Amino acid sequence: MYKILLADNEYKTLKWRSQIIKNLGYKCVTAHNGKEAIDLINDEQPHVVLTDIKMPHKNGFDILKAAKNWDPNIPVILYTKFGSVDSAVKAMKLGAQDYIQKFVSAEIIKKVLNEAIKCQKTNLENKLPSVKKIKLNNMIAKSKVMQEIAKRVYKAAKSGANVFIYGESGTGKELIAKNIHAFSNRSNQPFIPLDCVALPKTLIESEIFGYEKGAFTGAVNAKPGYLELADGGILFLDEITELDINLQAKFLRVFQEHQFRRVGGTKIIDVNVRLISASNIIPAKAIQENKIRQDLYYRLNVVPITLPPLRDRKEDIPHLIQHFIELFNPSNSIKINGISNDALKYLIKYNWPGNVRELQNVVEQAMSLSENDTICLEDLPANIRDNDISFEEESNLGMNYKDIKEKYLNQIYNKYINGLLKLNNGNISKVARKAGVSRLTVYRILNNNVKKNLYY
Repeated sequence: MYKILLADNEYKTLKWRSQIIKNLGYKCVTAHNGKEAIDLINDEQPHVVLTDIKMPHKNGFDILKAAKNWDPNIPVILYTKFGSVDSAVKAMKLGAQDYIQKFVSAEIIKKVLNEAIKCQKTNLENKLPSVKKIKLNNMIAKSKVMQEIAKRVYKAAKSGANVFIYGESGTGKELIAKNIHAFSNRSNQPFIPLDCVALPKTLIESEIFGYEKGAFTGAVNAKPGYLELADGGILFLDEITELDINLQAKFLRVFQEHQFRRVGGTKIIDVNVRLISASNIIPAKAIQENKIRQDLYYRLNVVPITLPPLRDRKEDIPHLIQHFIELFNPSNSIKINGISNDALKYLIKYNWPGNVRELQNVVEQAMSLSENDTICLEDLPANIRDNDISFEEESNLGMNYKDIKEKYLNQIYNKYINGLLKLNNGNISKVARKAGVSRLTVYRILNNNVKKNLYY
């Protein structure tokens, strides 16, 4: 079902137009002002935008620019009470699909929308999405490797085949699955994620297949499982290698026969589900260690996607940081405009064992602690600030041996003492005993550079 974004600050017009759109068989998303419309472009990803020009906060031309920035091919239709040649020319120069009077018949609205949908259908069939469009699905694809993955995601979405995603924890496997769902012909059907680690092994079968009343103690009512909930859509099995081997055999039968029974049931239930699986274990190793059945893996791995760790795509880090700043700014007490060069240098140098998820956490934490409109080095966690700095940095090469020795020894002392402080809840006496030095020495080290890092 095609989705139309309708923007108008007049309630009656919004209600009347939205009903026309629904009667035409399209889904309608409404916005009451320009800012809301621009936010909905990112969140709802409409196929067509229909908007009044004159509105509060942001006008129709602002919406047009935002829509074209998101997807250069999206059809945007502008309308206004006060039409003029100048505004019509401006609309067309900015790439509007059409320009109409505000109060026109339902027949004209039908005609312009159908023409826009026809145009958009051709775009979707013939063109890959731009990097900007994928970014607005929260996927940053600036590095060459991620741009190739973005193209593969789009092709996989259109194929309808089962997909197997491999990547370390925190690389964004569920995000990839959501993008496949968003670009697939099942985008209007359910996307049901199941974390195979989160559910107890004793419950996971009944959660996946559902159960009938009286199937086991506590089953007072029948309950549909994840397979039924995902019927017609996509079931995402995160960490599928955690599934019991016997349960994997049942899964294999489901995808061979497209049928199953609930736990404790006799009725055969037909199901049409596309499966996306994910694991942080290398598939060949998982098969070797008997964590996944080889025959099931071949059914799941029709389209493989391997996600690189963040340390192998560091050119994406500045763009990810900017994305997270924009994400968290609305809920932050101080609007953050960017990050200092020093802080960025440390973030790029860091190895990111927790990958993108760890970076997101670090940016959110730094924004919460920052007292300025820029993330600075002192806003970063101690483990990143104290990360080894290259002796080859230009600023270091201008220092003599004595100064460079003092600088790096102080860093080591500070890191060591701060670690002890954290371990001993800030108790100076315990820290001194553990370190084998006097309390005075501990205070001296702290006073050099680390007062801001005390844990008591």
